[in-house]
Amino acid sequence: MNNAIYKVPTPINEPVLSYAPGSKERAAIKEELDRQASAPPVKIPAIINGKEIFDGPKGQIRMPHDHAHVLAEFTLAGTDELKQAVESAMAAKEAWAAMPWEHRASIFLKAADLVAGSWRERLNAATMLGQSKTVYQAEIDAACEFADFLRFNVHFAQEIYKNQPESAPTMWNRMEHRPLSGFVLAISPFNFTAIGGNLPTAPALMGNTVVWKPASTAVLSNYMIYQILKEAGLPDGVINFVPSRGADVDTAVIQDPRMAGFHFTGSTEVFSQVWRVIGDNIKMYENYPRLVGETGGKDFIFAHPTAEVRKLAVAMVRGAFEYQGQKCSAASRCYIPESLWPAVKDELLSEIAKLKTGDVRDFTNFVGAVIDRNAFDSITSYIDYAHESADAEVLCGHYDDSKGYFVYPTVIQTTDPNFKTMVEEIFGPVLTIYVYPDEKIDDTLISCRDASVYALTGAIFAQDRDAIIHMDTALADAAGNFYINDKPTGAVVGQQPFGGGRASGTNNKAGSTLNLLCWTSPRTIKETFLPSEEVEYPFMEEE
Repeated sequence: MNNAIYKVPTPINEPVLSYAPGSKERAAIKEELDRQASAPPVKIPAIINGKEIFDGPKGQIRMPHDHAHVLAEFTLAGTDELKQAVESAMAAKEAWAAMPWEHRASIFLKAADLVAGSWRERLNAATMLGQSKTVYQAEIDAACEFADFLRFNVHFAQEIYKNQPESAPTMWNRMEHRPLSGFVLAISPFNFTAIGGNLPTAPALMGNTVVWKPASTAVLSNYMIYQILKEAGLPDGVINFVPSRGADVDTAVIQDPRMAGFHFTGSTEVFSQVWRVIGDNIKMYENYPRLVGETGGKDFIFAHPTAEVRKLAVAMVRGAFEYQGQKCSAASRCYIPESLWPAVKDELLSEIAKLKTGDVRDFTNFVGAVIDRNAFDSITSYIDYAHESADAEVLCGHYDDSKGYFVYPTVIQTTDPNFKTMVEEIFGPVLTIYVYPDEKIDDTLISCRDASVYALTGAIFAQDRDAIIHMDTALADAAGNFYINDKPTGAVVGQQPFGGGRASGTNNKAGSTLNLLCWTSPRTIKETFLPSEEVEYPFMEEE
């Protein structure tokens, strides 16, 4: 008989391993990288209600840093399979929602321990090879952040469940947080394995069943996530793994009247298209679908004349060029005062000159390859544009796709605060700098605030506290995650819940109770112990 009120383990952020020379983890990951790189291509199925489906068109996962090397071949689910996935999610819904909360929580807590334990090298290596992340970037993402999402989400769910309304005498008010009345569609991106895991598991934790479309360029690591969840005890049909084409998802899933939620990380354009499709067809849905999206960014660093040059330059390099700038939060535009620019320029270019770019299996490399041909062509078109413009100068950077999709760290200086590379999302290792007159700082703050349609992350650097307050106030609406004397990347689950507004998304803050609340449908219950036996109220009595 279950009559206990349980308390889940207190979550602690997963420690980041160093992978320093001579360490056990370095030897283990090197061995796993060699194993995966030398193995035949992994055959990855679509998985619906636990059944593996290998029939159908195929896609390939290639190493971005060695694009001739095929790591995996995956099956693309068509419209028929996607419709089956929806039916599978709906069929699994009742039993999953009825499972006692502590048992749902236990599945995801076990998955976190698997991620941090026996699966750590496999998941990190797949992320490195398939998504061209360095060992450190893979570690903080695939191992640590994903484990953090799983553990902290369980804690946040408990906080939601135990938050109950007040009760007056002779009655008891209660609140249930039911799953949504339908299924949830999760579409995840290539750039963070942890996000690939969080988008389907956050709704599932709250009792929902999910159709999960992973990014075509991250299917290998995301397939491992599915295997981890299966090993942890996730029942069949709760999460259905369906690599697929966007057009087929639109037809077979998004336009299904039972879609109750959409959990998304990706481009602003795609999220806007989905929102428009749902809006145009809103009357056919059984409920108003919950739309939760984290999309693009044009993230900034703004330096005050009192900023410390060395720390500013380090933040610029790390913020712009870690993981090839393929982070929604990556620094993409900088505002530097004239008085600091000569020293900042020297420090910045000196540090960039030390960076090595290449195969991520060489641990001396700081930069890997961008994800695929489309990304390479898009990013390099911006560099070419800057080369040809009279309003810009390319201070460093080049590119080469002969073996891998390599775009070397690129810095552009512009005289126009509204230059194309200052306002448009590039999603690559390209940093554009506008040097402003010191006395024009207020005008430049306004320009920084208003130049972009996005409002995801931003950072300011200053030593003067009054200046920090002034800049913070001026840029309050420019970023959902704001950093003072730090780079605008590296949000940690449980420490800096992540998300932004404007064209950057719905700002529901992944890694917090705010996100999990989106996947619940609250029901208020009032039980009265002493119901009234009188129709009349005291005020109705005669004098």
